[in-house]
Amino acid sequence: MARVLISKYPVANVRPPAGQVTATGSEIIYLSAYDRIFAGPVTAFFVFKNPIRDPAESVRRGLSRALVHYYPMAGRLVVAGAGAGEEEVVIQCTGEGVPFVAASADCAIKDVPELCDPPVQEELALYPPSCSHSEPLMFMQVTVFSCGGFIVGITWNHLLCDGAGLVQFFQAVGELARGLKSPSVVPVRQAADCLELGLPPFSTKFMQFVATLQPSPARAFLNITVPSTFINHIKHMFSASQGRPCSVFEVVAAVLWRCRTRAILSDQGALVALFFMANARKYARAREGFYGNCVTIHLVTATSGMVANGNIMDIVKMIQRAKNEVVPDQPNMDELQQRLLGYNLLGLSSWRNFGVGFDFGAGGPARLMSYEQERAGLPFCAVCLPCEDDHNVMARCVMEEHANAFLQEILNIQLI
Repeated sequence: MARVLISKYPVANVRPPAGQVTATGSEIIYLSAYDRIFAGPVTAFFVFKNPIRDPAESVRRGLSRALVHYYPMAGRLVVAGAGAGEEEVVIQCTGEGVPFVAASADCAIKDVPELCDPPVQEELALYPPSCSHSEPLMFMQVTVFSCGGFIVGITWNHLLCDGAGLVQFFQAVGELARGLKSPSVVPVRQAADCLELGLPPFSTKFMQFVATLQPSPARAFLNITVPSTFINHIKHMFSASQGRPCSVFEVVAAVLWRCRTRAILSDQGALVALFFMANARKYARAREGFYGNCVTIHLVTATSGMVANGNIMDIVKMIQRAKNEVVPDQPNMDELQQRLLGYNLLGLSSWRNFGVGFDFGAGGPARLMSYEQERAGLPFCAVCLPCEDDHNVMARCVMEEHANAFLQEILNIQLI
């Protein structure tokens, strides 16, 4: 891998322009049940290969103007209420700002093929030094390469918004950076005013159950490519045999679940599970412009043997059936608690639409990457933007001892 030297300027605190703040420090954003099933930092990188004039300043200026409209992003978490049983965490719109760093790299983007390597990604973003409530809710870094391309690294607290909300926010950052007077979408954040239906009970119960599972040991960070030719082949076969289409996400999910199960489990009767998030804005009848969290959890369970040895079409059907359930059926939680181990559970999210609307003047990102610093926890994969026409997955889903077997199974998928 080519060595890359990244030089960073001191951290600046970006706030809305003076006199344009649209909320006072006393305004409170109450977290909904959708918000409370998530916590902790998430990091994403958006790779822009087309140059623009002064990328760091352009993004910084757009961010400052966007915080006028998205003022909770510049706030902090606080504990509201008094007395046992009455306290809750809320977002206080303090206007304290978003930490921002401008950086430069001593090479072109094309000279760093392994942008997804953890040592490189550690340098491409700002990360919260702790998990305290006093930490900012968002951090941003813009790294400009010698070719003129640049990478925007974003770390945000998941309590603040989900992927769809982040896309909406950064669409506004791009619009305002390009000189628009106001965002094309009017943002709204108070869940009580924007969501007609609350979180389905299963999502809360399942995430509470997940919190009780023993975290799996440290997992390898893997950059996986699923060939588009294979995906298109499976989509064609599925449509011909089932009389209905299937999605890229459903095929990639089936591939990952099957390959991982083959790599890690020899007990054909062991219970395995796949869970994934789905945008619930239509279900919750969210108001247009809502950018908080609004996703539901969907779950598929089977024996290891069914997933490892079953027909790929059957696995796609299982995933599609679960995905299409607006309110997921509640599985037998007692059975899950008795039979499901943390390492037998695979989480999956789709980031394939995260690049939509991210335009700072020369088009959208050529690539999207995700990263998590914490290596201990539950196995998880993020399906990202296509890379060179194939589909990219950032994965921390297997221990080091299973990494080679998992990668070999991915290479063998053409034989399925």
